[in-house]
Amino acid sequence: MDAHHLAKVQAQVESLCETLYNGASTSSDGLSRQDAQARLLTLQSSADFIPQCQYILDHSQSHYARLVASNSLTELITTHWNNFTVPDRIDIRNYILGYLANQGPTLQDFVVISLIKLVCRITKLGWFDDPTHRELTDDVTKFLQATVDHCILGLKILNQLVDELNVPTTGRTLTQHRKTSVSFRDVCLFKVFQLGLTTLKQLQTRQIAASQTQEVVLGDQALALTVRCLNFDFIGTNPDESVEDVGTIQAPTAWRTVLQDPSTLELLFEFYSKCDPPRSSRAMEAVILLCSIRRSLFPTDKDRAAFLGRLMGGIRELLTNRTGLQHQDNYHQFCRLLGRLKANYQLSELVKAEGYIKWLELASDFTVQSIRNWQYSTNSIHYLLALWSRLVAAVPYVRPDAGAQGHTQALETQVLAVVEAYIESMLGSVETVLRSDGGLDDPLDDDGSLKEQLDRLPVLCRFQYSSVANILLAKFDPLLSSYREVMGHLGSTSTDNAPQDIANRVAILEGQLTWLTYIVGSIVGGHSWSNSHMGDGNETIDASLSRRTLQLAQGIDYRLTNTNGRGRANPKLELALLYYFQNFRRVYMFMWDPVNDNSGATVNIGGNVVSVVSMVTAKLDSDPSTKQKVYQRMFEHLGMGEHTAVANLIVTKVGNNLKYWPDDQDIVAKTLELLLDMAGGYSSSKLLLTLETVRFLARHHTEDHFPFLSVPSNARHRTTFHTTLSRLLLSPGGEDKLELTFDEFLQPIINTLKQLEALSPSELRMEAARRPLIGIFRDLRGIAASLHNRRTYGLLFESLHPAHLPLLPKVADIWHDQPDVIISLLRFMQEFCLNKANRVNFDQSSPNGILLFRTTSDVVCAYGRRLLANPIPTGDKNDLYKRRYKGMTLTLNVLNSALGGNYVCFGVFALYNDRALESALDVALQLALGVPLEDVLAYPKLSKAFYGFVEILFRNHIATVLALETNILMQLMNAVHEGLQASDAMLSSLCANTIDHLATFYFENANKDKMAMHNLNKHLAAQPNLFSSLTATLFNLLLFGSPQNHWAVVRPILSIILASESSLNAYKEHLLASQSPENQNLLNEAFNKLLADVNRSLDSSNRDRFTQKLTAFRVASRSFLTI
Repeated sequence: MDAHHLAKVQAQVESLCETLYNGASTSSDGLSRQDAQARLLTLQSSADFIPQCQYILDHSQSHYARLVASNSLTELITTHWNNFTVPDRIDIRNYILGYLANQGPTLQDFVVISLIKLVCRITKLGWFDDPTHRELTDDVTKFLQATVDHCILGLKILNQLVDELNVPTTGRTLTQHRKTSVSFRDVCLFKVFQLGLTTLKQLQTRQIAASQTQEVVLGDQALALTVRCLNFDFIGTNPDESVEDVGTIQAPTAWRTVLQDPSTLELLFEFYSKCDPPRSSRAMEAVILLCSIRRSLFPTDKDRAAFLGRLMGGIRELLTNRTGLQHQDNYHQFCRLLGRLKANYQLSELVKAEGYIKWLELASDFTVQSIRNWQYSTNSIHYLLALWSRLVAAVPYVRPDAGAQGHTQALETQVLAVVEAYIESMLGSVETVLRSDGGLDDPLDDDGSLKEQLDRLPVLCRFQYSSVANILLAKFDPLLSSYREVMGHLGSTSTDNAPQDIANRVAILEGQLTWLTYIVGSIVGGHSWSNSHMGDGNETIDASLSRRTLQLAQGIDYRLTNTNGRGRANPKLELALLYYFQNFRRVYMFMWDPVNDNSGATVNIGGNVVSVVSMVTAKLDSDPSTKQKVYQRMFEHLGMGEHTAVANLIVTKVGNNLKYWPDDQDIVAKTLELLLDMAGGYSSSKLLLTLETVRFLARHHTEDHFPFLSVPSNARHRTTFHTTLSRLLLSPGGEDKLELTFDEFLQPIINTLKQLEALSPSELRMEAARRPLIGIFRDLRGIAASLHNRRTYGLLFESLHPAHLPLLPKVADIWHDQPDVIISLLRFMQEFCLNKANRVNFDQSSPNGILLFRTTSDVVCAYGRRLLANPIPTGDKNDLYKRRYKGMTLTLNVLNSALGGNYVCFGVFALYNDRALESALDVALQLALGVPLEDVLAYPKLSKAFYGFVEILFRNHIATVLALETNILMQLMNAVHEGLQASDAMLSSLCANTIDHLATFYFENANKDKMAMHNLNKHLAAQPNLFSSLTATLFNLLLFGSPQNHWAVVRPILSIILASESSLNAYKEHLLASQSPENQNLLNEAFNKLLADVNRSLDSSNRDRFTQKLTAFRVASRSFLTI
């Protein structure tokens, strides 16, 4: 290639880069940034562009052009690796290293990083090709010994090298990655680690003559290298990088001398002390990793104890002096270190360490101070709580006389101080936040941190449970008393209308009660039913705390009902009560048999006074079990009646939340979640069936009694509500215990359906009908979702057929252009047609399956034809999906559920000239083929519905497909061909199955006189390369595709080979022609092994054998093939 042409390419690339990165076009083309990017990406399309990329690196003065050239080289070498000989690979590597050595210090950082990534990628891919690649560390040492700028470059190369060898590369198997990674670990990693430490020591002793700025960069790079080396995946466990906490560091034994050396830990502590963030926090991160070194690395327990002693000594010094902890990053990393210390060392080791008691006191003081300054440490407190909870959890396994004298008593003292500080600080935070007038974030609003903290509290608080309970009760009782007093003073007046001082007082009281409710809920949820803890008597303390919380809930409910919703409490307090109820339910609502004498109770829900049904105590044949005794003691000390009364209190709160908080999404959602969880448990669901409140819910599930049903934003919650109620009603004995039949439960819905059916089409389209329609379909969907057997499904079907199903296609036709209505209808239809657990199973002589499909067909046709007649919306893509593609997706899903339900004999329709099936398939095909293929692939839900429909067509209705015009069939096959190459494994699997159905049909019917076969032969005559193109794509995906799609593409290969052997021969010849003579011999041998002893059969055993052969063929061929 001549220099003139290369210079022309360079100029074009520079111009495109100017357009892409600066938005300024230097040519007259007026290209957009997207167009410029698309043209630049062509540099990555073929290995022929490598000379152009090298020329641009050598001659261009544009940093962006160099970046594009470097990125393109990386992609080309990764994709076309087998196209290069070993000397070629070494030449490119040496060229890039030389380029970095000569030009590196003058290049922009982003160009340097890209070039370093390239050289590291070559090193990884060629690791076993030639010893030269494994000598990169030695080559980089020359950088470290040159100028300071070159030293920085060298450290950057080593950092990238460790990352490259630690993270799997796309397109390479995990086995290949681990083989390279392990070799790197054994050959180079320790040396790299030592280079990082050596650089730190040289910086510490001022052996490197660098400017202050250079020292900062060097320190940062050296610390980053140290952290990367310690974080290396030594044994292939593939740790989750999204998790901040680290596991055990499995460093090799060869590292022992350096890791055990006191100077290593001392160096990192000293570097931390003398530097500012981010270097100091990076040094602390390295200390955390050293703290996590595996136990077996140390030859004796004495060596491990000595290391622990040095570590705790360093921590004690930092705790004493508070060095650097004023910086947020340092503080956070230090909290991680404290949390990690107990995770890797047993308490029995810690108590034996010198100065353990002093360390404990300092850690306690630090924790208490951190909690008191919660506004600066919200994201770090849970690490400190984790430390104390782990210490506490280990106490039973340590002898009291082991280690430091009185260590257990010391721990008890410090833990109590920490818990007390936490309670005090969180209660105090309420007033602090209120007075900040929006200047501080409320910790109650940070759900993530709040959950982390609450998860740690049970173990901590139960360690000194009596003392902690006394602290909580001393706080709870006065607050509860004050709250009742204030509420009594307010009467029926809303808090919003109260004087400012009273409103502030109420806000503080409710905020503090919110914290106490969360803390009590967390502690009660931590109750253990293990045999070792059941004799502790903790259930009586649970009862004392729960009594206050339940009394608070009763008081809030009483005011809520008496003021008809005007006296609502703070939403955060309501959410805290729901959190408490969830934990209480999980721990203390698992027993069905009553354990107390019957006690009547009355509750008030929405102004309706109902009584709790008395229960007859079952006579036990034997003495109560230990669990029953604990359960009984709990409710005796609770003093609020037996467990049915408490359960009724909770369900009453649920009902009042739904009545009086209709517009609060969080409260409605979590309330329904609580009710659904209670209905989902075996014992708790049976308990619910005995409650009068549940009967009230089941009999009055209408908007009149529960206004949340009338709020449009709660539409999806209607579904959950009716799912829960119908699950309870249809459980064994549910109708008898609730004294309500399914027909009676359904009556409000049926009445609304009758009212809607009586409307004329113009009246049905009026705005007044919108909300009833949406509500009805949401409710029916919820009921249908709870049906899991033939009997219950039959109840719903008989209630709707024949009187009410005709309304569905009518609504689909009239409301076709309103997404909220049509989506509700189609979601119900999708659930109603879905044959999960074989529930849609009618009698052999019943026509119901056919009638159900007729209704489905009517709905699909009514909506589909309207959609086809309407012009496609232009403009916003989101609007296009909402107004067209979403409904289309659900329509296809509805039809997929019906076609794949196995409850219809579809041959009946043609036999009796019923066009229901033909019309549904015709409309669905028009809908599917009317969507541009790029849109199908752009919307994941649409693509799954589209390819699911195509797959079921080829599986069960292939005669219909083959009767289509050739151009339409080829449009379908083109879509299948594209979907087969999609990155989504589910799509490629559906497409592969579609191809398998077609090839199997051809193979099994090739010599039969069938109309479908004649049609297929006609299509193949018009498109003779159909099978050959599919064969080529399948084999290309097998050989060169990602491993995730391997199993998806394997299945149709045998059937397509048997259907068209010539297609396999054509692909084989094409592939051989693209390879070197040496590779041709190897490839011939691989194909011969693949095709040896292949039976002309598609039975499952032959498929399995061939699949195994394909896997072996893939592995063997990928080792030598060039692309």
